[in-house]
Amino acid sequence: MDARAKRQARLRRHARVRKKISGTRERPRLAVFRSNRHIYAQLIDDGAAVTLAQASDLELAGPAGTKVQAAHAVGRLIAERARGAGIERAVFDRGGRLYHGRVAALAEGAREGGLQI
Repeated sequence: MDARAKRQARLRRHARVRKKISGTRERPRLAVFRSNRHIYAQLIDDGAAVTLAQASDLELAGPAGTKVQAAHAVGRLIAERARGAGIERAVFDRGGRLYHGRVAALAEGAREGGLQI
């Protein structure tokens, strides 16, 4: 499977999931974007189309070790920022990716940080 076909398949999966979930002010969508090198997370209120909080591994203080460890730290960081914004619960949007590896580590870090997913 070439790169274009893989991307199209991921986008189809993401669209299928997005038909079913959306974020509100009380329970925003925790959207995860994973590139080959970095990982990003946003808390999004889809009703108002605004980002309530965001975090990425680019903001981490020092070398985070492996990419999975960095994703876990980003999960804790987004949970901390969510608490600061008064958010306790979120809907998890894995972006069409498997719930495995870095995506799962980010979710686990967010749960450890106190965010209910």
